[in-house]
Amino acid sequence: MSHANAKLTPRGRLALAQCIVEDGWPIRRAAERFKASPTTAARWASRYRQFGESGLVDRPSRPHRCPHRTPTRRERRIIGLRVSRRWGPARIGYRLGMHPSTVHKVLARYGMAKLTWLDRATGREIRRYEHKKPGDMVHVDIKKLGRIPDGGGHKVLGRAAAIRAKKGAKPGYAYLHHAVDDHSRLVYSEILRQYFPKGSDLSVYAPDYLGHVASKLNTRPRKRLSWQKPAEALDQLLSEPLNPPRVALTS
Repeated sequence: MSHANAKLTPRGRLALAQCIVEDGWPIRRAAERFKASPTTAARWASRYRQFGESGLVDRPSRPHRCPHRTPTRRERRIIGLRVSRRWGPARIGYRLGMHPSTVHKVLARYGMAKLTWLDRATGREIRRYEHKKPGDMVHVDIKKLGRIPDGGGHKVLGRAAAIRAKKGAKPGYAYLHHAVDDHSRLVYSEILRQYFPKGSDLSVYAPDYLGHVASKLNTRPRKRLSWQKPAEALDQLLSEPLNPPRVALTS
């Protein structure tokens, strides 16, 4: 699709047609001025006389009638096989002696759902649930991934060499945190450290305080933590007297 400021799109066609119809320019002179053929200039001038400015827009290329279109009875058989037996275009085409691409066009024309969107047991379209507003519910998932040591892992060095290299340098694990918005399905991922084991009861702590503890552990190098492990440093921070309990808000 061409943009509106090109030579012969709606704005340029209007100027060309006005030069011929309103200003009385000869067709050949107007065509030479706008770098178009006389046939093109005559066509836009004729449309401007007949339909006005609204006739200078692009018309759809779809034909008014298609004598080779699939008969309605055949289309009904395609839809019936899709609904009753839940077959794909290839299988329906083999059954009816048609090309799969033709069957696919018929299914798309009638708005039939894909097979992956249907429940195999009932054949009904699966409707996903979602909250009304973004931010109403956020799904959080944590994926534990082993870090690849410097120089490559076992797929590059082999099992024996990778085990020897791993004994000297302990790459450890990375924890990939995913947050998915339930309404918009917007996903945010970030690699963070895992300080709170699975199953930990964090409801006794305020959310702001938990964020403060996590940021404190993330920004402090291990040397400043007196060479403590992250779990040991976490226990020490949570046991400090400045730990504010979670306060329930009442209206």
